[in-house]
Amino acid sequence: MSSIPDAPPATDALSRFISPDAPDSAELTLCVHCGFCLNACPTYIELGVETESPRGRLYLMRALDEGRIDPTPRVQRHFDRCLQCRACETACPSNVPFGRLMERTRADLFQQKKNKPMQRLLWRVVMRGVFSHPKRLRAAGRGMQLFQTSGLQRFVRSSGLLERFAPALAEVDALAPDFTKPFFHPQDARQYRPVGEARARVAFLTGCVMPLTFGETHHATLRVLARNKIDVVAPEDQVCCGALHAHNGDVEEARALGRKNIDRFLRLKPDAILVNSAGCGSHMKEYGHLFRNDPVYRNRAARFADLVKDIHEYLVEVGFDPPAGDLGRSVTYQDSCHLVHAQGVATAPRAILRQIPGLELREMAHPDRCCGSAGIYSIVQKQLSRQLLASKMAEINATGADLVCTANPGCMVQLDAGLRLFGAGGRSLHAIELLDESYAVAEGPDYASFHRQDRRATDVPQARPGRRQ
Repeated sequence: MSSIPDAPPATDALSRFISPDAPDSAELTLCVHCGFCLNACPTYIELGVETESPRGRLYLMRALDEGRIDPTPRVQRHFDRCLQCRACETACPSNVPFGRLMERTRADLFQQKKNKPMQRLLWRVVMRGVFSHPKRLRAAGRGMQLFQTSGLQRFVRSSGLLERFAPALAEVDALAPDFTKPFFHPQDARQYRPVGEARARVAFLTGCVMPLTFGETHHATLRVLARNKIDVVAPEDQVCCGALHAHNGDVEEARALGRKNIDRFLRLKPDAILVNSAGCGSHMKEYGHLFRNDPVYRNRAARFADLVKDIHEYLVEVGFDPPAGDLGRSVTYQDSCHLVHAQGVATAPRAILRQIPGLELREMAHPDRCCGSAGIYSIVQKQLSRQLLASKMAEINATGADLVCTANPGCMVQLDAGLRLFGAGGRSLHAIELLDESYAVAEGPDYASFHRQDRRATDVPQARPGRRQ
């Protein structure tokens, strides 16, 4: 314990947790074993095993904390199978902060280097070496863009080479998002300005993967904000929010990224910090907890977290002009786990969708049950993720809706794969894109152009409003 800076004194000398990021012992005792969480947990529903439930995983955490078991690969496997969807928190009558406890458990075991050497190497190369550096990530995105637009991906898929020689890569490729559209750059936000006096000035997180795969969603978001007289600035030196790192135990890298964003966003003194990615939003709203032991950033992180708003949440709070364009379609909405369970935002997206003329909202049986994406879960837990996706697609197909929309890029990638594998094809949408489309249908070319100022020929091509084909 003495080798860990600022480590609190151990309450139990036998505890298998070693770091300041370990789960809080008092919080571990909050579970009363009522079992309400069982039928809310996607992995328990699929596997029917107690150790794959929140209650079972809490029992394992407490056993580690009390020194009754060791963090063996078998124990860690039960933690690895957790989606961190936090549906158990919504169901729990005792307010057990399961998401925080799971994140801290993974953080402690990450610092103990309990994952396999090859996993640590891949993490250092891919997550720390690429995702933490916007220029490197964009370069990797360009490589994927070339792979997809050159016809090479189509050839590889049709030839069956990957399935034959690298089945694991074939499964990853089957879930690959679309990189063929123009990438979004933070400076693109300069194109959008409200006409007349702005009601508010907000900062916008563009994220890491979203600009490369769902740039048109960002453009739609900025059009909607400008249409509603909200001025937006997107810091050009912002970085990944760190959600993927924190959820998988690498809290030190998550804090390093968080410090950069805290500095770069707070200097703008915005009225709010807006996010259209549910996973990023929930993580940034919890920066205060992430930096709880940092005397320099503790207060600044809490101030930052208080400013963070999901785009749907913000529009409903400040008010938005009702759209007039009739879409004449039906849609089913998939709650993103980190929006509905972590942030408690469920009614705002539906309130927006119900304002759109000619758009029929058809609820699926369990809209708040995880689709199996969960960050990198669909890659590291491929089989279970595929089972969850199949179940989700059965519910989506049963609605008979024309469209499926959600509020997180990981969910959109997963649902796009589901539509290819288990559905009728097509693409998923972010809910804000339907609001954008309704404005465009009613207002025509004026909507797409009136708030673009001094657009230069060198600017990135603008995505058209409406459904992605």
